[in-house]
Amino acid sequence: MDIHQLRLLRELGERGSLAAVARALHVSPSAVSQQLTALQRRVEVPLTERRGRNLVLTGAGRSLAEAATQISVAMSSAEQAVSRYVQDPTASVTVCAFNSAALAFFGPLLADLAGADNPRLLCHDRDVGQDEFPALTADFDLVVAHRLQHSPPWPSSVTVIPLLQEPLDIAMSEQHRLAGQAALSVADLAEQQWISVQDGYPLVSALDSIAVHAGRPLNISHRINEFSTAAAIVAASDAVALMPRHTAAPQPGSRVVLKPLGGLQLTRHVDILCRPEALHRTAVQKVVAALQDRAAQASRTGAQATT
Repeated sequence: MDIHQLRLLRELGERGSLAAVARALHVSPSAVSQQLTALQRRVEVPLTERRGRNLVLTGAGRSLAEAATQISVAMSSAEQAVSRYVQDPTASVTVCAFNSAALAFFGPLLADLAGADNPRLLCHDRDVGQDEFPALTADFDLVVAHRLQHSPPWPSSVTVIPLLQEPLDIAMSEQHRLAGQAALSVADLAEQQWISVQDGYPLVSALDSIAVHAGRPLNISHRINEFSTAAAIVAASDAVALMPRHTAAPQPGSRVVLKPLGGLQLTRHVDILCRPEALHRTAVQKVVAALQDRAAQASRTGAQATT
């Protein structure tokens, strides 16, 4: 049964006439009558009867009106529960991120939100291609996703909150013969051994762009999605790799340096994706603000990684 129609039945029982119900609800008497007629079609016994010039409730109508009162109380309770949930700053928030963002953000974020008055953070990592990130918003409150600057934008079905834009630099061992250069050109890199990501992941198109500008295919020796694993290979060999400047900056003692690539702008966007209604929650808003603060710190720290 329609809740609005049940409410009209209750109002009729309490106010005594269609005209009184219409005045109270700021609608026409005919609109009230039409809704009550629609409700009557769903019930096998009469709910109203004429008594003089007034329409009044039958015994069945009074019983249903009493049930409508109970339903109204239950709905009010449900609405209040939702309101408390939406406004609760300590409610649980699920956050999903691709691997390097999870490594860069999850630990600091948990520390930032450790207090009793903060949301309970539930962290997940997902290593997926760009096209698969939007669908994750059905399962998680917030999804930290990435795409290259010239790749297709995120679909309009999700809300996008930019976190940072970061250049893609060339990672190499500090013992590499090119490590002493302030910046590298595509020509410097044409004959190098490369670490690539698996097919279908965002950095593939950036490597393809380097190959196009080099006029030859790159020599791909390894395919590694995880930047920390790629950094370990870079440190131990002559291989080079694309590496984000801010979220995957080499750690002190890693024996890896980042070099900017001249003549070819390679940048990736790191964004928060979510369903629009997720941002109505106070707890989600607090996590978004904490992520934005950490992204700003990562930008400042990563800027010091290039030499």
